[in-house]
Amino acid sequence: MTEYERSRTMPAQPEQVFDQAANIGQLDTWLPRELHVEPEEPPAVTVHEDRTDQDTSALLSARPEQMRLEWGTREQGSYAGWLQVAGLDSGASEVTVHLSFFDDSHDPGRHAVADALDTSLRRLEEQVRMRTDNAAG
Repeated sequence: MTEYERSRTMPAQPEQVFDQAANIGQLDTWLPRELHVEPEEPPAVTVHEDRTDQDTSALLSARPEQMRLEWGTREQGSYAGWLQVAGLDSGASEVTVHLSFFDDSHDPGRHAVADALDTSLRRLEEQVRMRTDNAAG
């Protein structure tokens, strides 16, 4: 098993960050560009990966009371992950994403995962900024 984790501080309230991250209709705005999530009967989703051109049955559950998203593959059990939003004293938030690959054939490698996590967290921050800027103005 291989695990990866990245965190980023975002200048917004944790509820705002979590609401944006958990919005299933807008996951494509911050997930890696090669992943596409199609909702099914909750918590079921289908994840399409452009790199392999494959669809994978997965689960995605949001726990608003914990400000946590959890996901993973259903049948294969090849990967799982979570996103946790924590409030900071300054009114900002820290977002942590953790990925676990149980099947090495699904692990794209340390550099690819680090780049994808960093890019996804940056894109999530951009979405949160656009949302809070629009709400304020």
